[in-house]
Amino acid sequence: MISVNELKQAINERLENYLTSRLGEVNIITVGLLEAQNHILAQDIAASFDIPRQNLSSMDGFAIAMSSYLDHDSQLEIIGESGAGKPFNGRLRPNQGVRIFTGAVVPNDCDTVVMQEDTNLSDIQHSLDNTQAYHIRLTQTAKVGANIRRQGEEVQAGETVLTIGKRLNPTDISLLANLGVDSVQVFQILTVGIIATGDELVDVGQPLATLAQIYNSNTPTLKALLKQLPIAIQDYGIVPDNLETTRRTVQQAIVECDVIISTAGVSVGDYDFLTQVIQALGKIHHYKVAMKPGKPFIFGEFEQDKKTVMYFGLPGNPLSTVVCCLNFVQPALWQLSGAIPSDIPKPLQLFAKTTHDINKRAGRQDYQRAIFCQNEDGSFSVTPLSAQDSHRVKQLSHANCLLVLPKDNAGVKAGEIVTVQPFSWNFS
Repeated sequence: MISVNELKQAINERLENYLTSRLGEVNIITVGLLEAQNHILAQDIAASFDIPRQNLSSMDGFAIAMSSYLDHDSQLEIIGESGAGKPFNGRLRPNQGVRIFTGAVVPNDCDTVVMQEDTNLSDIQHSLDNTQAYHIRLTQTAKVGANIRRQGEEVQAGETVLTIGKRLNPTDISLLANLGVDSVQVFQILTVGIIATGDELVDVGQPLATLAQIYNSNTPTLKALLKQLPIAIQDYGIVPDNLETTRRTVQQAIVECDVIISTAGVSVGDYDFLTQVIQALGKIHHYKVAMKPGKPFIFGEFEQDKKTVMYFGLPGNPLSTVVCCLNFVQPALWQLSGAIPSDIPKPLQLFAKTTHDINKRAGRQDYQRAIFCQNEDGSFSVTPLSAQDSHRVKQLSHANCLLVLPKDNAGVKAGEIVTVQPFSWNFS
């Protein structure tokens, strides 16, 4: 069996080759700024102006003219005011200045902003007439050039601030808004087909007619896990354990989708028909991975009429669906969407001290549900949940992380350091 890391690398390399072969064929669409989040940028974004556009004050205080005395006890004449959006338009001589507020334009003939806390403003505030010039005294020696945000110090006109392949996040939206960009070009979203298989499955919302039936939880789970990706999901519903029905459904999905994800039906049971269909209509790159849960995982592809459709076959139990989606499917879909490698969200892994002994056999990388927390001293600890059967959904809901034990690990004693993979939805 291939290891988890080997499978991740194999998927990455195959998708990279696939994307390279399609250069110039990917469709590009234009979306509004507020719709752009989590889409993949299909253009470089260059600034059309400097940020800041002018010298701005970083403090409330006084903008002081060049060549002024800035020593302790220096007297300065204040002849006007510069507010945000209302710059001072007059001329200043040495030892003159203007009252200025944070974010306001620093007059061209000023080279220093003195904080109001470093003046006697509080002593004279009650007697000020803002329509007339007045004098202040410095209570601290000021430094030339202090407290000014220089024009272009953050972004210069013509500078590339975002590049093709950037996954647009809320802070990118802020940057684009600051540059006045109201729409961007992004890569066309993928169409991802989801197929659930099994005679025992019933759609959520429908009654269970017999004790042998269960609800199809994997499709809603996948939809929730993939919600933040720039994809459109095509739900093919529940496919019964029938070879011909399975074949027809997969053939339809190949025509309509860029990626197909199935749950269950990829093991070696008499009614696991998906494996047969994939072998007949496409090819399997990797089958079975050395992990628990998630061993019967398939990575493959279909090719029809010069169109390639990637395929991920997930096991049927709930924990396997989550573990395989987080570790293989999510990163692959971001890559296929055009995200650059450095910007693909990867499962966060941290180190923590386990509070209990953990039993494990060597041979497969183990993902156990657990509770992860930070202690008062800043260290991390993790407590594995008592039952680790992969079908248990309550423990999956109560856990806030996966406890990851390497393939060759043969058990852990309480107090040892282990790797944890927090669920992002518990730590946003």
